[in-house]
Amino acid sequence: MPQLTWQKSSFSGGESEACLYLAAAPDGTLRLRESDAPHQVIATTPARLGHLIRALKAGRSQ
Repeated sequence: MPQLTWQKSSFSGGESEACLYLAAAPDGTLRLRESDAPHQVIATTPARLGHLIRALKAGRSQ
């Protein structure tokens, strides 16, 4: 896996250790990881992540 530049989500808790990090991969996919399990990385596309975020904001669970 290439070296990624991870950015902490602005919605992650201030001093909390439970933070979400996001990185853009060279192939155009996005990578997500949590601070408590940094070696477990999820890959997705911007479109799919956008769909998930819109669904969560709308209160849909599926």
